[in-house]
Amino acid sequence: MIKYFTPFERISKFQKTTILIIWLVLLIILWFVTTAGEKHLFPSPSQVLKGFIELYNEGLVVHISNSLQLCFISIFLATIISLFFAYTWPIPGLKSIAEFVTKFRFLPFTGLSFYITMVIHEARTMQVWILVIFLTTFLTTSLIAVIKDIPQEEFDHAKMLKCNRWEVLWQVIILGRLDYVIDVIRQNLAITWMMLVTVESIVVASGGLGFLIKNSDKFMNTGRIIALQIIILLIGLGLDAGINFLRKVLFRYSKI
Repeated sequence: MIKYFTPFERISKFQKTTILIIWLVLLIILWFVTTAGEKHLFPSPSQVLKGFIELYNEGLVVHISNSLQLCFISIFLATIISLFFAYTWPIPGLKSIAEFVTKFRFLPFTGLSFYITMVIHEARTMQVWILVIFLTTFLTTSLIAVIKDIPQEEFDHAKMLKCNRWEVLWQVIILGRLDYVIDVIRQNLAITWMMLVTVESIVVASGGLGFLIKNSDKFMNTGRIIALQIIILLIGLGLDAGINFLRKVLFRYSKI
């Protein structure tokens, strides 16, 4: 038992799973105990269950589908744009443009959405480009950091093989770091999924999980709010696990 509370102690996967289950059981027990009285700040399990049923009857599956579609379109477009900026970063004449793009990550989200709504009027397109612009800044920053971390020995090795500058770019940076690109996408997908709800609550015309949360919050339905939070968390974990599995399948030598 002492080893479970000893720093850097190695334990088996079975032991890790057992510890996780124990903590989950304790959390559920705590949830039942703290919501047993007549007055409680957090909704009870029965209220959350009722929230799940109400959401399903109101078309939860359709709203989840809308949110996933928005998420995938946004991350795809942002990845394409970010890869262009990152792969042109080693070129001196274009380096400053890529670095300038990374500075936009300090802009407030509300101000960004205000100017986009002035240019784009279709709800779904507006949501997509708010997320794309927001994500491109973070993706570009992460991808440039990956390039900076490439050891000089890899560049020297490519030059010893008589590779010219463009071949070095292709072999060392583009092909040599594809597994890192997938990991960067995985990390930023969490940001996408988190911001998705905010974007959908700003522009509610296209529905989605953000639309459901805004409506639930409007009527102070805490059971539905917690039910939606659980759904969003589970889908986010599923997306993360899916990309993690994809990377392991495509790049068996790579470890996350």
